Amino acid sequence: MFERFTKDAREVVRGAVASCQEAGGGTVGPEHLLLALLDREASRGSFALAALGLPVENRQPVREALDEARRRAGLSRADTDALADLGIDVTAIVSRVEEAHGVGAMSGDRPDRGRRLGRPGFGRDAKSVLETSLRIALAHRDRYIGDEHLLLALTARPGPSAEVLADHGVTHTSLTRVLYSEGEARAG
Repeated sequence: MFERFTKDAREVVRGAVASCQEAGGGTVGPEHLLLALLDREASRGSFALAALGLPVENRQPVREALDEARRRAGLSRADTDALADLGIDVTAIVSRVEEAHGVGAMSGDRPDRGRRLGRPGFGRDAKSVLETSLRIALAHRDRYIGDEHLLLALTARPGPSAEVLADHGVTHTSLTRVLYSEGEARAG
């Protein structure tokens, strides 16, 4: 599959690994892929984000919202709302855990554990994003997998990354519309 990746898509994968390492994490997740995509400039995915109102200079709110979701251990707002319906206040739990263990203790990134030897591996959810990007590329009859396919895959899967992007006007439908002709968008 990786032989089909464009230079930009490979850079996103490398950037995701670097983002995970910088945070002290041991497993690359979808959020690391999104952070790497947000760093891209002059790529098809970057142009699509800009067309949807997220030029490079305005992506910091997306990063902050993603950081906040990671502080909640990756729980989406829907998860948080469902737990609230059961009487569980996720915000209060995060606050108490962070009081005892430090800010970001629930994110899974623990820089105080020391560095792992070697590169972090890709977690199940990140692997699923990569597989979905292949399916999306094939569905659009693209003979390559670009960073735009990775971005589309992130918006096609439920979870914090898709939720944060949707909150900023980037949905699977809007991305498809920007990246592909209207006729093909309806078929995909």
